[in-house]
Amino acid sequence: MLPWTVIGLALSLRLARSGAERGLPASALQGDLLFLLDSSASVSHYEFSRVREFLGRLAALLPVGPGALRASLVHVGSRPHTEFLFGQHSSGSAVQDAIRAAAQRMGDTNTGLALAYAKEQLFAKAAGARPGVPKVLVWVTDGGSSDPVGPPMQELKDLGVTVFIVSTGRGNLLELSAAASAPAEKHLHFVDVDDLHIITQALRGSILDAMWPQQLHASEVTSSGFRLAWPSLLTADSGYYVLELAPSTDPGVARRQQLPGNATGWAWTGLDPDTDYDVALVPESNVRLLRSQHLRVRTLPEETGPELIVVSHARPRSLRVSWAPALGPDAALGYHVLVGPLRGGAAQSVEVPAGENSTTLQGLAPGTAYLVTVTAAFRSGRERALSAKACTPEGERSRAPRPQPQRTGGREP
Repeated sequence: MLPWTVIGLALSLRLARSGAERGLPASALQGDLLFLLDSSASVSHYEFSRVREFLGRLAALLPVGPGALRASLVHVGSRPHTEFLFGQHSSGSAVQDAIRAAAQRMGDTNTGLALAYAKEQLFAKAAGARPGVPKVLVWVTDGGSSDPVGPPMQELKDLGVTVFIVSTGRGNLLELSAAASAPAEKHLHFVDVDDLHIITQALRGSILDAMWPQQLHASEVTSSGFRLAWPSLLTADSGYYVLELAPSTDPGVARRQQLPGNATGWAWTGLDPDTDYDVALVPESNVRLLRSQHLRVRTLPEETGPELIVVSHARPRSLRVSWAPALGPDAALGYHVLVGPLRGGAAQSVEVPAGENSTTLQGLAPGTAYLVTVTAAFRSGRERALSAKACTPEGERSRAPRPQPQRTGGREP
């Protein structure tokens, strides 16, 4: 098992406190939960049955009901397919039975197409979705996709959807970390298909936390911005919100944003790193008086990429490349190492997961100068790169065999 798989699994075992554990009434929880299930031909029948069993057990533990949590299931295949809509089943056990009865669809793994379809499901009244309640997506995948996942997933997160990803171990860490909601250690799980039961309680707690009514709070904090969310306090017809943002050291430099009464979130971008910001959410309504909510959020220090590249163990056809890793609270999600001949030619790339800071580049040409570039990728989508030159030594030249004396059949002199 890979080191980052072990780390991710260990982190996933930290059980989040659910609303029930806080002593809050079950009627306070509302939300729409969409299961996105990889049902394509890239998943074996055995894997599909194990994932289906896992989702069924998870659904049975959730407080599903008409006025509480509603669940829906969409298959990933050549084309997305809805197994059941929100509100179609009124209990966790009924959702469990419906999941267990789901048949594998086969076809291509068009996850991006399914995510675009999921966006419609999560916000369409025709599908049973409710305005103003938290939205959660749980995507279970074997790690592969036939089409791009990043853009449609970002659109969902921009609309306030909390994204949990469960990979059965073959996914790309960098891509899945960027696709899941932040922080990745809470929203991304790498688990072998036979060990999915290990994360059931942890995932249940995280889902309940994402759906429980909360005051104004911040998430996905980076060096240049953060996302705000708040419970539904108004409606589109009863008023609007004024959102204010200002650096704590300079309140006079404020930014303001007016939002409709049915809004429950907003993302601030273009902020300064390592800075405290004071946030105020002011509900304006002629129907009822609501207090403003206040919050202070500190952006992370500026993202720093590799500061030093060291080339060692130079061989005619390989090089060992190491670098000083990006450290701090906003450390890199992973690294992309690109190497190509200085005089032109095909380049090769290597993906290195977060937590590692070296790799061996193979298949190089002897006696050739190369440009090596190490790029650190961050959750914000930005990248930092550093390049260095390296040269492989000449290989051993082959020697022509010495001519052997020819024998003529007589004695040698």
